[in-house]
Amino acid sequence: MTLLEQLNQDMKQAMKNKDKETLSVIRMVKASLQNESIKLGKDSLTEDEELTILSREVKQRKDSLQEFKSAGRDDLVEKLEREINILQEYMPKQLTTEELEAIVQSTIQEVNATSKKDMGKVMSAVMPKVKGKADGSQINEIVQKQLN
Repeated sequence: MTLLEQLNQDMKQAMKNKDKETLSVIRMVKASLQNESIKLGKDSLTEDEELTILSREVKQRKDSLQEFKSAGRDDLVEKLEREINILQEYMPKQLTTEELEAIVQSTIQEVNATSKKDMGKVMSAVMPKVKGKADGSQINEIVQKQLN
């Protein structure tokens, strides 16, 4: 089942359950997917493109979450946390720290990285391998730690 089919099915269920919050999040994601397909001039997006859009939606909410926490807006923090949880259901299973460290270590050996100067090379090689399965800032931390 494609992401769009899954979203449509879940949207119907949210309507039946009168779950306005889930319905709202699903509609936002569907709109983002449609906007991207229009922008690219395609009828349907690849799984990779869909994953990129989902990751972007989650990242936007996480960034906003930090802003609201620092501003003391607990009402908005709770709402965003629920939205992030809903979006996480459509994301692939996230990799553990140990799995990420192993991927980063093997990539460092692949690109023969020796110092922090090679960080860009390592990051550009790691990111496609973990697309949608890990947060970029977490990967960045691991790469920095292993290049020391």
